[in-house]
Amino acid sequence: MNHFINKRSKEMDIKVLGPGCAKCEKTEKLVKEALAEVGIDATVEKVTDIMKIAGYGVMGTPAVVVDGDVKSVGKIPKKEDIKSWLEK
Repeated sequence: MNHFINKRSKEMDIKVLGPGCAKCEKTEKLVKEALAEVGIDATVEKVTDIMKIAGYGVMGTPAVVVDGDVKSVGKIPKKEDIKSWLEK
């Protein structure tokens, strides 16, 4: 898990869901880059357990979950989209 500097009072919880494929790795990298660029404090956790992934109702990977809310499924999100999720 990685921690980033905060502009908010509460640390965000971000999960990147996926079995460890190249797309999942790229998604995790983009999430970390976006966090660094916007300066938001967050815990980034990679979830590879298929049962835990299914628990989010996700049937395709990679997926991104921000504070319990599924934001992206089955594709590598754009960094601009990730930033918009983080800044809300």
